[in-house]
Amino acid sequence: MTIDLLVSGGDVLTVDEAGTVVRDGAVAVHEGEILAVGPAADVTARFTAAESVDATGCLVLPGLINTHTHLAMTLLRGRADDVTLQGFLERVLTWETELLGPRNVAAAVRLAVAESIRAGVTSALDMYWFHEAAEQTAREAGWRLHTGPTFMDVPEPPDGMPYEKRLDWARRDLAARGGARGGTRPVLFAHSTYALAPDQLVEIAALAREFGALLHVHAAENATEVATVEVKYGKRPVELLDSLGLLGPDLLLAHAVDLTGPEIAALARTGTSVAHCPVSNLKLGCGVAPVPRLLSAGVTVGLGTDGAVSSNTLDVLGAVRQAALIHKAGGDPTAVGAEQAVRMATIEGARALGLGDHLGSLEAGKRADLIVLDLGAPHLRPLHDPWSTLAYAAHSADVRDTVVDGRVLMRNRTLGTLDEDAALSVLEALV
Repeated sequence: MTIDLLVSGGDVLTVDEAGTVVRDGAVAVHEGEILAVGPAADVTARFTAAESVDATGCLVLPGLINTHTHLAMTLLRGRADDVTLQGFLERVLTWETELLGPRNVAAAVRLAVAESIRAGVTSALDMYWFHEAAEQTAREAGWRLHTGPTFMDVPEPPDGMPYEKRLDWARRDLAARGGARGGTRPVLFAHSTYALAPDQLVEIAALAREFGALLHVHAAENATEVATVEVKYGKRPVELLDSLGLLGPDLLLAHAVDLTGPEIAALARTGTSVAHCPVSNLKLGCGVAPVPRLLSAGVTVGLGTDGAVSSNTLDVLGAVRQAALIHKAGGDPTAVGAEQAVRMATIEGARALGLGDHLGSLEAGKRADLIVLDLGAPHLRPLHDPWSTLAYAAHSADVRDTVVDGRVLMRNRTLGTLDEDAALSVLEALV
């Protein structure tokens, strides 16, 4: 059988339930789908490929999934450093009103997509204004973007659309998309419990459920936010979401740093997932999310970078390292292990998005989002344990090839679907 793509010769870290590693393995891909994963000798005997990637001396693994970001914030990278979350929000909201529009968002997202492809990130959940421009830009590059309408009840939204008109606009957007397909699903973004009133959150959640959409909300990012919401509504953010009936398997919370025991139990009881953003949480002085307790309770936890203005990079592999390290500070070196951290960036991230049957591991029937990591550098040798190498030694610059939906977007560290120099030039002209 002739197939579209064959990746062979390297060790394949499948990230399946058993944690299978195929030495000298291969991945066969056709029409964006993984047809087979196994020993190279067996797979290459079964298929003839129109295109091939020689992964000899490399590690092949699922593409990394960024479960919380604001891609177009590359436009503001470095402009809000060393401030609290609340100080950060005050600055950024003003700049967004001044700077944002479809063209600027497209330019900023183009740079973000280039950065992400280079870092082995094959898809991201992106909450931001002018999502249509972001989506078109990602589509042109062949990159997987999960996005949709964003709700934030502020006096002067960058797109000029008041809340009262946003529900109808969002309904039209969701209707035009249709339902979930392949490695994507419809998404709605409700910014937070402090930027939207309870009745607004209920309306947005009802719309999300009407279309089977994922609902993504910032919640409990720091103690000040929690106190602000508690004073205003008499409940902490997660308590408020629970009382409104919003917790559930189609809700993904960003950050979830300041949580109580009962709140963690509520997340577990309802099947609500969390996007852990260790780098931005540390940088903004928010604290450290109780990830070991969340995992022990059975909560699905993915990894996010947040925007490039609060974390300064879109490096999910860097977030893997932080997640594997910071939770050990309490004295337990097993709090979040290397394998768990890598899973959070792959299969657990896919599950957090409700796409675990399509993304996050290299298994037959799933979409072919994968990366090839070059093991030739001194800091990666010897390779005793691929999980540990990824979590504690690898850098995003070690990623050599990136494949999304069976299409090679980067080969030998050269981008093939996006003009990186042009993207840089356009963005530099804006700032």
